[in-house]
Amino acid sequence: MSASRLFSTIYAKTFRALHLRFRAIKPKQVDVALISAEPVCQLPAEYLSFSIDISVLVGGYWWEGSMGVKRGLGTLRVPPIDLQTKKLDRLVKALGPSYLRIGGSEADKIHYFQAPSDEPDSIVLTQAIWDKLHAFLQRNQLKLVFTFKYGLFERSQHGSWQGSEIQKLLDYSKQQNYQIDVCELGNELNAYWAFHGIRSQPGGKNLAQDYATFAHLLKRYYPNTKIMGPGSAYWPKLGESLTPLSNLTKTFLAYLPFELDIVSWHYYPFQSKRSPVRTRTATLRAMLSPKSYQDFTKYTDKLNFWRHLHQPQAEFWTGETGSAQCGGQPELSDRFVSCFWWAEQLGNGAVSGHKVMIRQSLIGGDYGLINRLTLKPRPDYWLSWLWVRLMGQQVYAVQSSHKRVRVYCQQNPDNQHQKTLMLINMGNFPADIELSRFGKINQQYSLSAKSVDAKKVLINGQKAKFNKGKVSLDDFPQLPIETRLKPFTINFWLVES
Repeated sequence: MSASRLFSTIYAKTFRALHLRFRAIKPKQVDVALISAEPVCQLPAEYLSFSIDISVLVGGYWWEGSMGVKRGLGTLRVPPIDLQTKKLDRLVKALGPSYLRIGGSEADKIHYFQAPSDEPDSIVLTQAIWDKLHAFLQRNQLKLVFTFKYGLFERSQHGSWQGSEIQKLLDYSKQQNYQIDVCELGNELNAYWAFHGIRSQPGGKNLAQDYATFAHLLKRYYPNTKIMGPGSAYWPKLGESLTPLSNLTKTFLAYLPFELDIVSWHYYPFQSKRSPVRTRTATLRAMLSPKSYQDFTKYTDKLNFWRHLHQPQAEFWTGETGSAQCGGQPELSDRFVSCFWWAEQLGNGAVSGHKVMIRQSLIGGDYGLINRLTLKPRPDYWLSWLWVRLMGQQVYAVQSSHKRVRVYCQQNPDNQHQKTLMLINMGNFPADIELSRFGKINQQYSLSAKSVDAKKVLINGQKAKFNKGKVSLDDFPQLPIETRLKPFTINFWLVES
């Protein structure tokens, strides 16, 4: 057994033993209060959105089965994803409405429709794949976020990007009447030096000029498409980048000569053991620690300050997020423990002003909501499924008296007279909840598992699954109302307004 697997196994056994003994632990009293009766912000219906990496879409280098990394990519090549399966359609429709982002590390070296003769092993977005993607979007009522190719060239050429490589794709898309709702230029341009070499790294001023050229070109074809950027990657504890040269977001926003529609960033709270740079490695202990989630708030505040200063009209999106960089951590990102960071970030993102949260990924990698090889939904899928049904578009400020009991509140999507309170118990203790300024509790749903590293999850004690392709909240039993949270559970309480 490898050292990393042994480490994970020891933690799993420890938490499993603690989880089974929680009844002997004295409950903690936790006060949960509604701060204001007025909502603090309004979300679009597509707040919870997701991506399919362009490597998975077209058949590039990806993570499953690979424990190595080469220039930001897995070392194994995968076949193009089959977007024409009815099972995948059913799983996707159950999470909608949503945006689907097509991006990722290979977005900047892909070729559109035809491979060059001098690159026999290149990856190509063919017309057939592009057609199938748009059919998939239309069947499932998804809106497209697309990462256009920035390209690989030396630093002296930054600031004079021409866009000749993307015009063939734009011409064809316009002819076919394909919709592109949101677009961005390049993927994680602050980390270009890591993916494509130091001589490919743009600076903020030159990137602002290239974005202006891109926006002008794009608007000729799609005048109503929103422009999003810069999509910089942020590392836990570290911030935007390892080098001053590539800390480009502030400068980019300041020098942009047009009004941006969406300010975006990418964030992973952990790194998988594949990652060559690890500022916070994904472990069971880290994924259940409240300290692990402080950076999201810190970087959100910083980016929101720059947005208000330079692009106040723009929306704020998390354009890519997952539990752990480099494909997710095997045996953690695909387990119940991953639900805790995802619930926390969904709740925190909503109350802190994000309009859309794009999950990496819908399918593919250990962090995929859906297993790419089996098309089985993973624990994070079921948390997302509950969120879509129970957490509405109006967001309220709430507070908890205990750092391990995280709380968020939104309007119930089906009843304007009810709010839904999400309570995340990251502690190995029962929590007795005392509600303040909330009405009567009418219904409760609890997401749990037999252990924190379990592959399967329970909703109100019953295994979460589709039955003949269908599933609804009514499939799960309503338990007697109680105000005690069990250890390591994620709970949704429907309360009267």
